[in-house]
Amino acid sequence: MHTLQRTTKETDITVELELYGKGESKIATGVGFLDHMLESFSKHSLIDLNVTCKGDTHIDDHHSVEDIGIVIGQLLKKSIYPIEKVERFGNAVIVMDEAAVSCDMDLSNRPFLHFELPLSGSVGNFDTELAEEFFKALVLNSSITVHIVMQRGKNKHHIIEAAFKAFAVALRRAIAENDRVGIPSTKGVL
Repeated sequence: MHTLQRTTKETDITVELELYGKGESKIATGVGFLDHMLESFSKHSLIDLNVTCKGDTHIDDHHSVEDIGIVIGQLLKKSIYPIEKVERFGNAVIVMDEAAVSCDMDLSNRPFLHFELPLSGSVGNFDTELAEEFFKALVLNSSITVHIVMQRGKNKHHIIEAAFKAFAVALRRAIAENDRVGIPSTKGVL
């Protein structure tokens, strides 16, 4: 289990992450919808994840959501690289009722995010634009290439939750151990 703490004037965050876990989590971010998304991410990625955050949510949820993405991303990078004996590529399409969202990923050690979830407004108190902010922070700090694309959907809760689950399953597939692969690159290093 890797642990990282990040304290700024806006947030105080502690994250524990076990890449090859059982999908168990303890999440207390102060942002209820994000708690639900991170619990779902942990369950479907099989990554054990404990997150606590005390943030300036009296202003809004932006700093907490983005900073949690930063810390989780940093722990993923520490857990994944140097990459060896894993599949490297993963993808998934997750359906939640009327919504379908795909996630394609490459453990490339080069951060890139393509995010196509045309959302506006909120889910409860959660501003839907924060979903992209979370994934942007996570991807930049984990050095993973990720494409998250909504194929269809109307319900914002379903769409965002399908995105988190698609990311989780794609990551689970990308980190799947495979002794035959060695270093999964013609360059010999990632």
